[in-house]
Amino acid sequence: MESEHRDIASLLAIMRRLRDPDGGCPWDRDQDFSTIAPYTIEEAYEVADAIARGHMGDLEDELGDLLFQVVFHARMAEERGAFDFGDVVSGIVEKMIRRHPHVFADTQVRSTGEQSRAWDEIKAAERAASGRGVEHPLDDVPASLAPLQRAAKLQRRAARHGFDWPRAEPVLEKLREEVAELEHELTQGAARERVRAELGDVLFTVVNLARHLEMDAEGALVEANARFESRFRAMCAAAGGVDDLAALDASQLEDLWQRVKRE
Repeated sequence: MESEHRDIASLLAIMRRLRDPDGGCPWDRDQDFSTIAPYTIEEAYEVADAIARGHMGDLEDELGDLLFQVVFHARMAEERGAFDFGDVVSGIVEKMIRRHPHVFADTQVRSTGEQSRAWDEIKAAERAASGRGVEHPLDDVPASLAPLQRAAKLQRRAARHGFDWPRAEPVLEKLREEVAELEHELTQGAARERVRAELGDVLFTVVNLARHLEMDAEGALVEANARFESRFRAMCAAAGGVDDLAALDASQLEDLWQRVKRE
């Protein structure tokens, strides 16, 4: 049976009730933007996880949780007299129309790359018109982005101004160089700070390589995490349990790891 609560007004009404000083939920009333922000990020990752698993039921549920986060922030802003949910909707509708003149006006674009450049030009014009212009191309790269995502965005911004490798092969060579520098610091017994710096350079270069291969470094790591988890669980099962696995020596562990990989 179709739910009677399909309209966004139902969710907005629930949010108002939860935040009501008279009879609302104590936990919801106590929250502010900074305390809710981590939940917003968590819900976005759970949406991505449902997509990665290809589970439409979970995706439907997680999108609802993410939408609730938007409603939560909008309600807190409305209470401050800053803006409300309608303003959020209006703003994004106008922004999408403005940033897609090739769809809603008579501008033409011939490729995805051309559209990306046009998008950046429109965004720059918007910042200038609002008085929020940036002095440097990296100024508006959010510091709160996940590190792998921020690394890729910093690299893309630099690339737009000519600072980039021409193709993937030189980046792969650079990765070998960075790994060699890390190995050198380790063999020399360098201070922890120097080793950490070289390790960071390796990770940054890996992101750069992924970008040149037109792959998402974070997505690749998510998949690698899933493979490791699956294989380690299989190792534990094959060994008879976690305690039995811990009793194996390094050679036996390697043999078992290779066996579960083949299987």
